[in-house]
Amino acid sequence: MTTTEGTTTTTGADMTDSARVPTTPITGVYGGLLKMVMKKMVGGVPESAGVMWNNPRVFKDMMGIGRKAEKWSELDPGLGSLAGMAAAAEIGCSACLDLGYFLAHDKGLDEAKAREVPRWRTSEAFTPLERRVTEYAVAMCRLPVGVTDEMSAALLADLGAPALLELTARVGFMNMSARSNIALGIRSQEFAAACGLEPRASPDAAAPA
Repeated sequence: MTTTEGTTTTTGADMTDSARVPTTPITGVYGGLLKMVMKKMVGGVPESAGVMWNNPRVFKDMMGIGRKAEKWSELDPGLGSLAGMAAAAEIGCSACLDLGYFLAHDKGLDEAKAREVPRWRTSEAFTPLERRVTEYAVAMCRLPVGVTDEMSAALLADLGAPALLELTARVGFMNMSARSNIALGIRSQEFAAACGLEPRASPDAAAPA
């Protein structure tokens, strides 16, 4: 893992080999607070933060949405984590998928299930409800969106309207984050590997859209 000002390193590929926007120093009062938060969360300041700091207002607002989303409470945290990781895997954001796995471990969620997300279609780790949530998240990421009336009706019965709205918002936010990372060339910095987590499962063969 390479960090702009952190101390944690692994043998993974350097994110700066692929980023399409150069990093810039994170400065100022808010920048200092931001670095403190990131060091507390992941043990260092990711290179991707230096990329995003080229436009502090955009970075601040995106971080703000993410922090507010952490306070949502209608959806079970484990289901929210699975949905976000499934969306990241479907879109192909290695940075989001790795960070989601790391945070699942850090928050005491079921890391065995988090590890299995890339092969959710065939893994035996998931309950029927978890599969329905994951299927919904994946369907939201397809172009055109693949959510059906049947999917929504089943989850409405399972979760209730408030939790279904939260699920939808979480997956929508992941779409924004994941597609932005891919466009900017931001890749995984192997946070999960840095804290000794097992490698994620190999992805299933792609299912037809």
